[in-house]
Amino acid sequence: MSTHELYTHAPDDITWQIPATGAARFSWEYDEGRARLLALYQKGKDKQWDGAKRIAWDLEVDPYDPLGTPDESMSLYGTRHWDKMTERDKGELRKHYASWQFSQFLHGEQGAMVCAARIVESVPDLDAKFYSATQTMDEARHAEVYGRFLHDKIGMLYPINDNLKSLLGDTLRDSRWDMPYLGMQVLIEGLALAAFGMIRDTTDKPLPKQILAYVMQDEARHVAFGRMALRDYYKQLSDAELREREEFVIEGCYLMRDRLRGVEVLENFGIPKAEAEECSENSEFLALFRQLLFSRIVPCVKDIGLWGKRLQEAYVDMGVFEMGNANLDQLMAQDEEIAEKLDAERFAEEEGQRVAEVEDMIASGGTSGP
Repeated sequence: MSTHELYTHAPDDITWQIPATGAARFSWEYDEGRARLLALYQKGKDKQWDGAKRIAWDLEVDPYDPLGTPDESMSLYGTRHWDKMTERDKGELRKHYASWQFSQFLHGEQGAMVCAARIVESVPDLDAKFYSATQTMDEARHAEVYGRFLHDKIGMLYPINDNLKSLLGDTLRDSRWDMPYLGMQVLIEGLALAAFGMIRDTTDKPLPKQILAYVMQDEARHVAFGRMALRDYYKQLSDAELREREEFVIEGCYLMRDRLRGVEVLENFGIPKAEAEECSENSEFLALFRQLLFSRIVPCVKDIGLWGKRLQEAYVDMGVFEMGNANLDQLMAQDEEIAEKLDAERFAEEEGQRVAEVEDMIASGGTSGP
């Protein structure tokens, strides 16, 4: 079935064109590179995986409870509208929320793929080009698995959210080579990692848990790449140039915070936009969720050297300033460990099934005499 037929509201155009700006850069230095980045490039090659094989696509998914996350996570929970809903209505709402979340993940991953390709084109250093090439493949795989989950398991997609689209457009229109790093690797990827982690850690459904854990294992490398490259580059910039980047981060963070309301979902259930926004603003769960979403961004921004007064004031206003002290390396290490543990559990289960099959064959052979 065509994706166009699965959209809750089909986009006006099936393609979105952003005029390219900036220069394509070649490097004729092939022998030198930063050891840390080349090691990350090697890890990127070693950790490639096949989305068609590593994910257990035969697992069943209930489209009316695809994620198994608490009902409190939906902003309509506890309102007068929720009290009037039948169980079937609530199942339909869960389906829409899951579709909306994973649709934004899907659109964001395509954006990440385009940004990674742009980095390959525009970054001046060959070691960064090498790593970005592996990331481009990672992002293609992520878009593949999110798209398959939405098509095959939920059967519904939402268009890209306006604020996410705006940030993506601003990131790709900028001619400066470091802006795809800052917009995608730090802001969009950082926020996505926190959103993935929240669902990964609360879902009781094995298929979305697998998808999110394996995607997060890749994203941990991507954020590390952005930190390395930008930390080195931003040490060379003037105060005025750093302020320009900080203003971009401030605007991007407000955009990303405001995109998390899921107002589009409530509007599809007949709730006026103003009331839908009020439901979102009054949701205690969403307030906590929106704070936690910056757990990956704030320490990363501080680490790469963007920590001016205006930026700090913005984070105080958002209530996330203290997250600047979070241990980002520890969070990333946990992401990798969770994916590896899932692999180990799956391999052990498959090995157990093979052993049982052999034992059954031996037993049946032993009882079948001449």
